[in-house]
Amino acid sequence: MATYLPKEKMSEIFANYGGDAKNTGSAEGQAALFTFRITSLSAHLKANHKDHSTRRALLTLVGKRRRLLKYIAAKDIVAYRALIAKLGIRDFLK
Repeated sequence: MATYLPKEKMSEIFANYGGDAKNTGSAEGQAALFTFRITSLSAHLKANHKDHSTRRALLTLVGKRRRLLKYIAAKDIVAYRALIAKLGIRDFLK
């Protein structure tokens, strides 16, 4: 588990998206966690535009989230559409 995020916040993310706070392996919960990390890194990069290592980490996370969302879409398209609506992100399948 990541140390940058309090346990309460992480369990809240997994409870809201993964079904249970202890279900940290669910694909939906992982995608929500990646989205949370992406938004925090994006905010950091707006203030520190020369931080190239953070930019690389952000691009890596976006790729991981995209692959995970592609897996969710292949498994259950209805759950995928509900998840991206709940997360407020664009549909990359279109």
